Amino acid sequence: MPLTEPPSDREVTLLGKPMPDDRLRGWVITGLITLVGGILRLQNLGFPTSQGTPVFDEKHYVPQAWQMLRNGGYEDNYGYELVVHPPLAKQLIAVGEWLVGYNSWGWRLSAAIAGVLIVLLTVRIARRLTRSTLLGAIAGVLVVCDGVLHLQARMGMLDIFIALFVLAAFGCVLRDRDQVRERLAVAVREGWADESKFGPRLGFRWWRFGTGVMLGLAFAVKWSGLYYMVAFGLLCVFFDVAARRAAGVERPWLGTVVRDVAPALWAIVAIPFLVYLGDYAAWFASETATDRNLAEIKNLDPGFWGWVPAALRSLGAYTASVLDFHAHLLTPKDNPHAYESKPWTWPMGLRPMLYHYESGSNVTGCGDRDCVRATMLIGTPALWWLALPMLGWGLWRALFTMDWRYAAVLTGYLAGLLPWFLNLDRQMYFFYATPMAPFLILGLAPILGQILGSARRGFERRGTGLLVVALYVGLVVANFAWLWPILNADAITGERWQAELWLPSWR
Repeated sequence: MPLTEPPSDREVTLLGKPMPDDRLRGWVITGLITLVGGILRLQNLGFPTSQGTPVFDEKHYVPQAWQMLRNGGYEDNYGYELVVHPPLAKQLIAVGEWLVGYNSWGWRLSAAIAGVLIVLLTVRIARRLTRSTLLGAIAGVLVVCDGVLHLQARMGMLDIFIALFVLAAFGCVLRDRDQVRERLAVAVREGWADESKFGPRLGFRWWRFGTGVMLGLAFAVKWSGLYYMVAFGLLCVFFDVAARRAAGVERPWLGTVVRDVAPALWAIVAIPFLVYLGDYAAWFASETATDRNLAEIKNLDPGFWGWVPAALRSLGAYTASVLDFHAHLLTPKDNPHAYESKPWTWPMGLRPMLYHYESGSNVTGCGDRDCVRATMLIGTPALWWLALPMLGWGLWRALFTMDWRYAAVLTGYLAGLLPWFLNLDRQMYFFYATPMAPFLILGLAPILGQILGSARRGFERRGTGLLVVALYVGLVVANFAWLWPILNADAITGERWQAELWLPSWR
């Protein structure tokens, strides 16, 4: 029998380190960690409430979701017209209310499911990113133990949903990168990779299409999804250039422009906007939805846009009014919100948010006369306080060693952070940082892999690395356990409450 020809250097460069071959074990571990995450997210999900009503910003979205359930997918409350975000997350909250009822379990169930899916996706994405089932499992444990993702998964708010869809889009980007390189490796092996100076056509890229769909869903939750459309679009372009260069294409940049940019614009720009418009289907089909007939009611002069259907012009005017709301949602200089924070405080979680607090005679169960029940949105310090070292090391690896893993993760992380610096006068809160949390953990995963070290470096080095990583994971778990009472409103003494507030800025 003829010997199989070994892969060429170009094929090896394109394919890189293979995925782990323990596929079944990988899924079993993913399932177990996701199960643990689900138990913790769903435990006593309906508590706390404000005397049976929603707490904090749930008061906006939970009633709007109930309106959608009553109406068939749209809001119509003109007496309280504070509809300032697209409908998708509220529609998802409405699904939970439909399943369980208008109660605290109902209005939080969908968020909890989103939080559980984030655990699953983080394990799989970290495994693909590091090519290690162990590091994927470690990332899963870390994401389970993050206070921000834990509490946001137990609130009827919007941000956990955008975190889910952005993370799913990122996973699709990584899978598309691998698929493109696999196709180019085939072209190299079969000898047609360099038939054109632009390189070969790569066929329909379903994972890139999936990226567009996920970005559209994120955009339909909050407009900040637009930042990820730009960031992941650019990331796809750079991945394509690198892949064509590795395949030996004569003009990789020009080849990417000629072969890939137009389909990428369709997949990552057009598809998300179509998904966004599709989420307004019930709004378009109605006659009583909020601002559904705004163009006619206000007799707006269409000008150049007269050829556009009235429904689309109404959506445009409605969108403009919402944009104006956000543009003028400024911090009052004489009366700022007690828990407002600016984006430079977010990486280390220096200004958490108090969602719920009660004390006094109505609170019992702590073993003392003075008990406290509180929920505070706080990132687990053992994770969040490593954000700046992670950013520094990640930038070094991305810029000076061309490590694509860190470049990809930092793209997702910074897309959730940097745009908020554009208008620092705007009111901002720590829960806006929710989509950054999975990328923080995905940035720590390869660093832990470097600390762990390769098995080829010897038993002593590997054992020391494993000890350090195990101690760190144990520290994160212990830190999360310490924060548990103020993430879940368990009854604690006043002294324990004060002990939970480590920094002056937490008070």
